[in-house]
Amino acid sequence: MIRRADPGTFHLHRVLREDGSGLLDGVDFEFLPPKEKLLEIYRAMLTTRVLDERMLKLQRQGRVAFVGLATGQEAAIHGSGAAFEAGDWVWSALREGGIAVQRGMPIREYIAHMFGNAEDTAKGREMPNHFQCSEVNFPSWSSVLGTQLPHAVGAAMAMKRRGEPHVCAAYSGDGATSSNGFHCAMNMAAVYKSPVVFVVVDNGWAISVPSSKQTAASSYGIKAKAYGMPGIDVDGNDALACYEAVARATSRARAGEGPTLVNLRTYRMGGHSSSDDPTRYRDDAEVEHWESRDPLPRLEAYLKAQGLYAEAGCVTWRDDLIETVAEAVSHAESVGPPPVESLVEDVYAEPPKHLRRQVVEALRIVAEKGQADAVEGKFPL
Repeated sequence: MIRRADPGTFHLHRVLREDGSGLLDGVDFEFLPPKEKLLEIYRAMLTTRVLDERMLKLQRQGRVAFVGLATGQEAAIHGSGAAFEAGDWVWSALREGGIAVQRGMPIREYIAHMFGNAEDTAKGREMPNHFQCSEVNFPSWSSVLGTQLPHAVGAAMAMKRRGEPHVCAAYSGDGATSSNGFHCAMNMAAVYKSPVVFVVVDNGWAISVPSSKQTAASSYGIKAKAYGMPGIDVDGNDALACYEAVARATSRARAGEGPTLVNLRTYRMGGHSSSDDPTRYRDDAEVEHWESRDPLPRLEAYLKAQGLYAEAGCVTWRDDLIETVAEAVSHAESVGPPPVESLVEDVYAEPPKHLRRQVVEALRIVAEKGQADAVEGKFPL
């Protein structure tokens, strides 16, 4: 089995002690989250954990088709996500859908997309786990790795030309650092000082390819140097450090100083997706090592040590979220599929005649023969 490299081979920026007992010595408090923001991060992490647990069960029962779990990566996702403002745009990859909920996307809308029903804002056209929410500036991502990164840079350049004080978040996994989109986006953003923050959620595995087989660089954060921008490697299981590093980067971008690369080193506790068997390429000892560094208990311990856990009533949050998710699932399963006529919407301002004819024909076939049987098969990833 191939083990991922020892994290001690390069410096990781940390703020919170590994046992969650308190902050490390010499911490600069300027960019640390205030109490309200800290509780928001914890609740968002817990929400994603609860959603993932339920969505995986639904997938195993054949009720949803595909899930890309974020289990183990919640601090990297939500600690960094909290550092962006409401007017900023978030360009995500596979596991950052929880940021949309963190920013205000209703859980019912999240789950409607997982079912691809008539309330899915993507109208059933995307695979599950490809979230979008225009109200919170969260465009849908593509399964083609890295393509969201040039889009983020282009949007950031447009904001800069219009004089808007906003920043684009450009998320990717470590696997996407090998894509053309990563190189093009980093280079262009640095040259034109685009207000964008590149956030690499480095979970150690690009599906079954470990970091050691993907790059000879000592870290992903060091790659920033080649493009002429600052880079930093952060303990991605330290929610406070994730927030602080990205908050510094957003402040820099907003001040017109250009992009930053923030690498958040964490671990993917499950498979690449619900179709993957990670036992084929990694061993139990590696997983156990990272299970002991679960980011949720770490932040929870800190909140308890500060008296915030009891003060905010966090003890009931998990049960409340389980109930909310259960209600949303029940509702989603009572909603029918998107209407057939939605197939030709959103492409032309007015659907042309040949598409309208196709819809009429499709409606006739459905009326005569009923809905087509579900197609059985396995998604290859």
